[in-house]
Amino acid sequence: MSILKIENIKKSFRTEDVETLALNGVSFEVEEGEFVAVMGPSGCGKSTLMNILGLLDNPTEGRYVLLGKDVGNLREKERTSFRKGRIGFVFQSFNLIDELNVYENVELPLTYLRVKPGERKRRVDEILKRMNMSHRAKHFPMQLSGGQQQRVAIARAVINEPRLILADEPTGNLDSANGKQVMELLTELNHAGTTIVMVTHSQRDSSYASRILNLFDGKLVEDVNNLL
Repeated sequence: MSILKIENIKKSFRTEDVETLALNGVSFEVEEGEFVAVMGPSGCGKSTLMNILGLLDNPTEGRYVLLGKDVGNLREKERTSFRKGRIGFVFQSFNLIDELNVYENVELPLTYLRVKPGERKRRVDEILKRMNMSHRAKHFPMQLSGGQQQRVAIARAVINEPRLILADEPTGNLDSANGKQVMELLTELNHAGTTIVMVTHSQRDSSYASRILNLFDGKLVEDVNNLL
């Protein structure tokens, strides 16, 4: 079953003098349970594509169907509402809130969804244990290593059990040992049933994916299975 489908997606950015076409007629589907890596040189449209897939922006043209709903033309408020609990984000820069400790950072999405306190505690305790971060629950982001911060960010991304995780260069700020741990963690989540779409420059990271999409100059130039 297809979890997302884009058809002939175009995205242009206009300044007073210049119009830049960041995506130029991109089409593909992602099936439930896939692990897809999106690769390509800087400026090829990867980040623009991720913003559209994550409902942070709308395409200029084309169709986007997510979880059976046509979402390509939603207003910002509708996009925000639809992605809550359905999409988890993992960023290169972790995007943790410095003023909140590990427990509070992970709990935050549940608070937004008004989950009851007892259920919030159960789920946060469970995910921190799974990420091997229970012993750091009261620490603040600045007291953690990069690898630990990314594990907390992944815990926050999956606390709502989203159907889809979007990961943007998830090991970009990590050394190779911590990067390997993060990729193994994402692979575990994928094997447990979560669909993952990941932007990466890293050949090593892309080797964990079951499929690789290559973008160049805003176009999809290659779509290959990467079965190990």
